[in-house]
Amino acid sequence: MNNRRNHNCSAVVAAVTAACPAIAGDTPASTEPIRHLYLHIPFCARICPYCAFYKDLLDRSQTERFCEAILRELEQHTQDRHLLPSTIYFGGGTPTALTTSQLELLLKGFHERLDLSTLTEWTVEANPGSVSARKAALLRELGVNRISLGVQSWDEELLKILGREHNAPQAEKSFSILRAAGFSNINVDLMFGLPGQTTPQWRSTLEKTISLQPEHISAYCLTYEEDTEFFLRQARGELHADPDVDAQLFEMTISILQDAGYEHYEISNYARPGFSSAHNSAYWAGDDYLGIGPSAFSTRGSQRWQNVSDYRAYADRISSGESAISTTEQLTSEMKRAERIALSLRTRQGISTALVQDRYAAAEEFISLGLLRQAEGNFVLTPAGKCVADSVAEALL
Repeated sequence: MNNRRNHNCSAVVAAVTAACPAIAGDTPASTEPIRHLYLHIPFCARICPYCAFYKDLLDRSQTERFCEAILRELEQHTQDRHLLPSTIYFGGGTPTALTTSQLELLLKGFHERLDLSTLTEWTVEANPGSVSARKAALLRELGVNRISLGVQSWDEELLKILGREHNAPQAEKSFSILRAAGFSNINVDLMFGLPGQTTPQWRSTLEKTISLQPEHISAYCLTYEEDTEFFLRQARGELHADPDVDAQLFEMTISILQDAGYEHYEISNYARPGFSSAHNSAYWAGDDYLGIGPSAFSTRGSQRWQNVSDYRAYADRISSGESAISTTEQLTSEMKRAERIALSLRTRQGISTALVQDRYAAAEEFISLGLLRQAEGNFVLTPAGKCVADSVAEALL
């Protein structure tokens, strides 16, 4: 299992692609419009000790300039790329850490610069500590129709361990504010496998979440990632992961949420029928996407690039008329195949058997072990296989 948030798919498969050799037969550049946009807003009121995404403490003196740079970068892309988004995702960081007027500037700027006639899903990540009725009303008024609320836990002690700036009552109030503003598609982000977390605590968090009746629930298992405080504490022996306990909590999550009517459509994601994340599903399917903002990744055909991971340097470059791109990568057909296996196997559709023709013996062995099954020409993880999804995917590469 992997607790990487799904909009950062390049991070999910970095280890996979690093192991793939460059070969001939690269995918030609696509002439189709880019239909999936991601915007990274790195500001946080507090730095969480488990988060490995690029982020920085909120500096009100810099946010206006940052927003202007975002819109200028978007303009750069509209000049040389065909953008016709069906999904937009504002992630972070904490997008709602921006002021109401700054959010309005960005949202209106996207409306002015893009053809949104085919837009079906516009998601904004929100922190319970920075949700207000005014912000919620503005987001809804300007076309946002999906919110991802970073609750993580309903247990006060665990929230403190995670370094979250909100408490449980604030999270519940934020959910109510979003409902009152007219949002009928809300995701609640949760985490398990936390230091000191008990089975009753996790069960209580799941039950509390279900009682609110969100349309979507993301439940990620904590991993100790480099460049985080938790990773350093684990290296010092202060924190310990227990894979067996994590597996038990994962199995319990599947059982409880499915019994409550949520479809388990990806390893870490559960949705009411019709409410799967269209944006994240595009990543898992290997579609092209454009990332805007500091540290954001983009993939277009066989090309992948990443913007500079420093919002000040990012704004300097954009304001000077320069590109924000810091690194580029040429994806081979083998690298794209490996990514497709690593990401698609995590979904309920699984992977086409044709993708792993040269690993068919391994696939058959997983079937005999009860970790894979065949369905409609695809290999699909069984409930037992979901607990070891990354290991299965690695063996099929």
